[in-house]
Amino acid sequence: MSRWRRLSSFVLAVLVVGVPAGLARPAPAAAHDATTTAQAQVTGSGASVRAVLDLEYDLLMKSAWLYAEAYEAKERAEQLRQLRINRDAVNDYVTRRFEVAYDGKPCVPTQAGDADVRPRDQVAFAVITLSYTCAGAGGGGAYAISSALFPDSETFVHSTKTMVTYELGGERGSAVLTAPSPTVRVGEDRAASQIGEFFLLGAEHLLFGLDHVLFLLALLIGARRLRDVVVTASAFTAAHSITFLLAAMGIVQAPGAVVEPIIAGSIVVVALANLLGREEDRLGRWRLPVVFAFGLVHGLGFAGALDIDESGSWGLLLSLLSFNAGIEVTQLVLVAVLFPLLVLLRRTAAARWGVVALSVPIVAVSLYWFFDRIPLPL
Repeated sequence: MSRWRRLSSFVLAVLVVGVPAGLARPAPAAAHDATTTAQAQVTGSGASVRAVLDLEYDLLMKSAWLYAEAYEAKERAEQLRQLRINRDAVNDYVTRRFEVAYDGKPCVPTQAGDADVRPRDQVAFAVITLSYTCAGAGGGGAYAISSALFPDSETFVHSTKTMVTYELGGERGSAVLTAPSPTVRVGEDRAASQIGEFFLLGAEHLLFGLDHVLFLLALLIGARRLRDVVVTASAFTAAHSITFLLAAMGIVQAPGAVVEPIIAGSIVVVALANLLGREEDRLGRWRLPVVFAFGLVHGLGFAGALDIDESGSWGLLLSLLSFNAGIEVTQLVLVAVLFPLLVLLRRTAAARWGVVALSVPIVAVSLYWFFDRIPLPL
């Protein structure tokens, strides 16, 4: 048993050192400095196809090999100006990396109108709209969509994913394109692939979304018994599953500028309860209502990661359920790993120190996020 206690103490030390590292990465629900997820909505029929791409602004400008004044622009007005004056370079990069084809022949792209900029997870995304002309479309062939956006070889990011939703020639579906699997062929029976792609996307979103992980850790620190863990995790799961599905299908809406600060605030509340509450039950009878309420908000944050257009959401129910399943399974794995270690720590002389040493950094990081995420008037 002493060996396991030493191991749990080591893991505690790693967590205490690692949590403050989040201050250097005040991203919301997902990390953007090492990898990225591009989004594409492709619609059309016959020879006319339209693609709307959401691409991280600074990454796009770097990948198009533009000057620092372009990719370092922070204000929306300046970002729009840079997109206008660098229209040709941006268009050349995007059309070389993103392709729509019909019956094996590439469709001819042109940029439709000026690019736009919008925030997602507090990161500026350039919205590029392309019009494609597909020769011979309507003659019994099939569409295909391919993405090689932001490859590892450019060295700016790695493991880029392009999440595609499409409605082409009467076929509707979704796919996650990666370097090993860069193409989706419209009309193919790919339910199994779709489930796996969105399951992994959900798992990665939770695992690399430091704020969701910290909230889960704060809940576990305050849980004294296995029953507390089961009940608390069930309440959190039920709550965020409800709002995730409702928001992703466009039934409810909440702006990220409101959701993201509340997510950070939820971590502060639970971590402070661990520090200031009674040893036996730090949230007392309010535990389940508080966890359920905050779970509803976290579900909105999960939905924001997909950012699926309302008009196509019902047709993407399989993708949404798979994404949510990835979140749930990863959450269960984290609970299964962390809670036994915390139980072992409570049996050591470092038990009281452990609660403080874990909770204080969580509070500090979450407070930083809270104020960082509050939008300031321009």
